[in-house]
Amino acid sequence: MPLSAILPIQDSGASLLQASSSDVDEHCASLGGWRLSYDQISAGAFRGSFTQLSLPRLDVFREITSQQVRQHGLLGDGCFGIALPWQGDGEINCNGASVAGAQVIACIDAEIDICTPKSFELRGVVASAALIEELAARLDIELPRMVWHQLRVIEMAQAPVARLRAHLAAIHDTITTTPERFDQPAVRAGLEDALLVEIMDMLPTARANDSGRSAAARKRTVERARALMHGSGERTLSLLEVCKAVGASPRKLGYCFQEVLGTSPMHYWRAMRLNRVRRDLKRAAGTGASVYDVAVQHGFWHFSQFSLDYKRHFSELPSETLRRTRLAP
Repeated sequence: MPLSAILPIQDSGASLLQASSSDVDEHCASLGGWRLSYDQISAGAFRGSFTQLSLPRLDVFREITSQQVRQHGLLGDGCFGIALPWQGDGEINCNGASVAGAQVIACIDAEIDICTPKSFELRGVVASAALIEELAARLDIELPRMVWHQLRVIEMAQAPVARLRAHLAAIHDTITTTPERFDQPAVRAGLEDALLVEIMDMLPTARANDSGRSAAARKRTVERARALMHGSGERTLSLLEVCKAVGASPRKLGYCFQEVLGTSPMHYWRAMRLNRVRRDLKRAAGTGASVYDVAVQHGFWHFSQFSLDYKRHFSELPSETLRRTRLAP
């Protein structure tokens, strides 16, 4: 019996969102109804694309980003999400744990905080948590409580993960070649059933990643260091000051940052400040603020070095960002 017969819902049609951007903030703004913030960690020109097929009960997405990015925020209130890393120049990190093999990223009504590598692609499905809970109750399936209110890396049976991966590949092939197929109600119903069957088959097999406890400890260390960095204002902190405040040696702090965010503490802090400068420059169109004024507010006192760092990180000079913002309609 199809799941649509167990839990019928009115078919409201399908919609397709496709967006591409050369700016990490613009890319983030294109993510449908997700309430996420992105920070570009690695240096270089950013390229991103986002595709979302919205069905009556599910959203199927594909996201590609060229640079290392930290993503944080929410998918939405009461959302269930399951995602499969597709490809990338390194590991994706989720709350201090990396994802590999038959592992997936899953959450129910939880805050998102992940760090993705360069040239990364992620595909997955988002639905309401209420739908997943009701289907589980109707089918007498016990859902893993580990994914409630937290983002987790979890291991699942390989067979349903492989089948879900095949469905996602077929969906995006169809979007590329014959997207009009999704205009047919029978296609939408069959696709939703196929995806929900695999999800409901996967979830009972879920088990926590073995590194969960140590990953949580690493993440707490990084969070304390980040809070200090973000609250430091214009004063430049030394690595030793950060280490002393969080109670970790430079080597340990560096290891924690590398495991959780894929970068060093100082590189992360500099990248965050450069992202803040860029956002302030894009908001400075109607003001008389100069690049120097904005840079100083974020603790960059050596202006020529700041300009070099900015161009290396975003592939354009800060003056070009400000000029482009002021010329925009």
